[in-house]
Amino acid sequence: MEVVEKVTMPQKEKENIISQTVSKYGGKLMSYIRPKVKNTEDAEDILQEVWYQFSSLTNLSEIVNVGGWLYRVTANKITDKYRKKKTENLEDFVYEDEDGDFSIKDILLMDESAGPEVKMFQDEIWKKLFEALEELPEKQRLVYVENELNDKTLQEIADEHGENIKTIISRKNYAVKHLRNRLRKLYEDLNS
Repeated sequence: MEVVEKVTMPQKEKENIISQTVSKYGGKLMSYIRPKVKNTEDAEDILQEVWYQFSSLTNLSEIVNVGGWLYRVTANKITDKYRKKKTENLEDFVYEDEDGDFSIKDILLMDESAGPEVKMFQDEIWKKLFEALEELPEKQRLVYVENELNDKTLQEIADEHGENIKTIISRKNYAVKHLRNRLRKLYEDLNS
């Protein structure tokens, strides 16, 4: 029986391949990404993720069709970005006051040394948030809590519960709409 030893590529050789690949495909991939996303920053983020994934591979020489691999990964990253944008998060609870925009998450994460009013407001938001969560159907609440409070991705939640990702996204969106409605009332009450 012959033992096949997996030989990893020397670092210098790997750096050369990465450098050549970035030079050859960087502009092409950006041209592919840019029309599919809202702005240049999103396109740059996606391209950065693609290069990170490419450079993280242990043996680049095993990729038979580098161009095909890069475009497939890029398409997946664009889809992931679209899914993330499509679902709302706590950061999306933004209200405007006379000083400009602020978000509920900003308030929840403020240092308590900002004053007793901030602490009171934080406590009230947490209380109302949990009350509103209790009003949700169990599956919507579960998705929201797992995603927002336990930092699981929607795909992880779908996989764990054997659900379709679109079902999980829908549940998250329903939960966010309900919570946004409830927190908007809280904001109006506290500022009247």
